Amino acid sequence: MPKINGNEIRPGNVLEHNGGLWVAVKVSHVKPGKGGAFAQVEMKNLRDGRKLNERFRAADKVERVRLEQKDQQFLYENDGMLVFMDTETYEQIELPADILGDRRPFLQDGMTIQIEYHENEALSATLPQKVTCTVVETEPAVKGQTAANSFKPAVLDNGVRVMVPPFIGPDEKVVINTETMEYAERA
Repeated sequence: MPKINGNEIRPGNVLEHNGGLWVAVKVSHVKPGKGGAFAQVEMKNLRDGRKLNERFRAADKVERVRLEQKDQQFLYENDGMLVFMDTETYEQIELPADILGDRRPFLQDGMTIQIEYHENEALSATLPQKVTCTVVETEPAVKGQTAANSFKPAVLDNGVRVMVPPFIGPDEKVVINTETMEYAERA
């Protein structure tokens, strides 16, 4: 695996550090008045979610890890485990439902998601950026409420509450951004 200098670390890089796999969340380069410059790196452990702040000098060597990304199709859920199928080899794997975190309700049957692997160990899963959902319940539009930034609460078919524009009614399909978990557009 390639080793990089401490000042070459960028946000999103996956590093092997202290025997674990860490993703760099924030990187700030500091040049104090006295002494050499260093990179202050906030890292998150990919396996257990712990956070760590570490200083790396330019001379420090860090091992950068490349993760393998595979598209997998969601098949079904079984006892808290999500079953996915590799779209190339048709192999099935089971992953815990909490790998998706609070975005779990947006996972739909047959959806293709991207799973990142390190040496055959699944570390993270990413949903498509936009998902289409149906509004189940929302307040009726108030006549004359045409303010540009007025939104009203709505409940989607997966049970998630989001804010939608006043012109959206029940049984309408809307596109939700899975990164921000907010309304994006009408479907």
